[in-house]
Amino acid sequence: MTVSSSSDSWYQDAAAAQIKAEHLKKAELLNGRIAMLGFVIGVLTEAISGHGIVNQITFGFLGCN
Repeated sequence: MTVSSSSDSWYQDAAAAQIKAEHLKKAELLNGRIAMLGFVIGVLTEAISGHGIVNQITFGFLGCN
């Protein structure tokens, strides 16, 4: 008994969808962790320098001291 090409295509599509979902989940987890790290670095920099988050972002760009 052989498997038809349409049945094989369904398995391939299902496997591809599952792999894509797993990759998206891992990518979103990494993205969230990096965002949390950036926030913590911003808060620590504010605590050390005394400049707020907005001032940190515009510090060199607008020439503010």
